[in-house]
Amino acid sequence: MTAAAAPELTPLDVYRALMAARRGDPVEAVLAKILASWSVGNGALPQWLGLRRERFEQMMRRHFPGYSPDALPDLCATVEVERHAEIEDLLILLMQNRTDGTESEALVAEIVAAACMGGNHLWQDLGLWCRDDLSRLIAQNFAPLAVRNVADMKWKKFLYKQLCEAEGIYTCRAPSCEVCVDYAACFGPED
Repeated sequence: MTAAAAPELTPLDVYRALMAARRGDPVEAVLAKILASWSVGNGALPQWLGLRRERFEQMMRRHFPGYSPDALPDLCATVEVERHAEIEDLLILLMQNRTDGTESEALVAEIVAAACMGGNHLWQDLGLWCRDDLSRLIAQNFAPLAVRNVADMKWKKFLYKQLCEAEGIYTCRAPSCEVCVDYAACFGPED
């Protein structure tokens, strides 16, 4: 008689286990979604969500003390070395725009900056389940940025636009976004 193989965990299974193991910080619901998706290879986050291993383990102990990080995969994807300066610029932008300056916001800033290296919409690269998850994450952790996105521009495009404007780089020739030929690419729905 052969032993039955253990059923593979779904992101929802991992999410539920993480939520049962959390402390109660509001950021944990979104971190649990990110971790759940990442644990099955969804999203574009590299090894340890783009954090240093020690920082990843610290995050798990702080936010999910009842969940062993050993239950999560040790994925080997890394960020291309030539993109580290880009991540640093995004991290500075996010850190300068934290809502309350908490350690949790700094942690989220590192994860979001790493996810920006993915090729899809930011909410997808983070492994979130819908764009609203990302909008809530930004509003809770980076309120100064959230209030500046008055036209509901796609978040990754918005972050890069903020970087360009900080450097005095204005690449769009249109006098406003509303008349730009790329309007739909920046402001359309994210499916």
